[in-house]
Amino acid sequence: MVIGFDAKRAFLNKAGLGNYSRDVISSMHDLYPDNKYVLFSTENPFGLLDDKYCSNLVMPPQTSSRFAKASWRSLHLGKLINQYGIDIFHGLSNELPRDINKSKAIKVVTIHDLIFLKFPQLYKYFDRKIYGYKFRFACEKSDMIIATSNQTKQDIMEFYGIPDKKINVLYQTCNPKYAIQISDEEKQRVRKANGLPEHYLLSVGTIERRKNTHRILEAVYEHKIDIDIVIVGRKTQYYDEIKAYADTHNLSSRLHVFDRLGNADLPAIYQMADIFIYPSMYEGFGIPILEAFFSGTPVITNSNGSTGEIAGNAAFTINTPHKDNIAEAIKYLLNNEEERKKYIARGYERSKRFDRNLITEELMSFYNRL
Repeated sequence: MVIGFDAKRAFLNKAGLGNYSRDVISSMHDLYPDNKYVLFSTENPFGLLDDKYCSNLVMPPQTSSRFAKASWRSLHLGKLINQYGIDIFHGLSNELPRDINKSKAIKVVTIHDLIFLKFPQLYKYFDRKIYGYKFRFACEKSDMIIATSNQTKQDIMEFYGIPDKKINVLYQTCNPKYAIQISDEEKQRVRKANGLPEHYLLSVGTIERRKNTHRILEAVYEHKIDIDIVIVGRKTQYYDEIKAYADTHNLSSRLHVFDRLGNADLPAIYQMADIFIYPSMYEGFGIPILEAFFSGTPVITNSNGSTGEIAGNAAFTINTPHKDNIAEAIKYLLNNEEERKKYIARGYERSKRFDRNLITEELMSFYNRL
């Protein structure tokens, strides 16, 4: 079988869509090497994806302008898909080329979330319009859709009127490095290199309003919880509010924020954390929850939407990400070692559902059915 991937995000995005794209590409190569995989991308590999997965990389001419590259990806891939004999073309990041109907390949798209429709106030008008056009086009023109959670499937049906039978829920995995136990020596190196305290709460993900990160600070301050807070993620304007709150509430010395942390250190940071907290308003999946499960770190997250779906009974779930609920959960886990151990064990057990081999086998079975 010849499978083509829209691989732009695998080379461009360090997290989120990039992680998903890299996991799919590398897992398919490693576990099903008899297939041929062709990657279409406007971007050069920047070391995010191992060179061994890039032997069949198709790109526009190097002299192309930014506009020409975007046009190539949007208006010319249909013809190229035919030239490379692609059996299945998979848009890994919510999109399909506008000329996809020129292709004879089976067309698949992964839709990760429709948060811009659920919470339009969090997005700029122009961005909402672009996303709205691209996502609807991909859903309508694809032969089959992959939703990364049942919640996202329901959203696709609700907002775009896509029939149930056209949407398959296929979960994603996370990088297997999180399941590798980090040595004490390496942990201490990471702790010292990043100036980390002995005990801390951890939050990972883009620092944006939807993630509700400020609720963690409010919980710690208002309930007088004596522990540091570590946040790992790309900063947005929302970070300024978090910093201002920390400065005015005597939390600055206990707040550690890393927006350009090397991925090599992240597994150790997960494994050294007392608790991982993910109080996001809404997610299409919530991959940091998996990373914490694989790392052996107890998790606090919302019970609603996809975060509750992914966490199952393996996380301490709260109905509403209010500061008081978060504080109660933090104090409960910090003060009950047996409960911490219980949630760690549940997290390990839950992580088996998202094992790389199992998730990749499900995707390969899906391709075979097509």
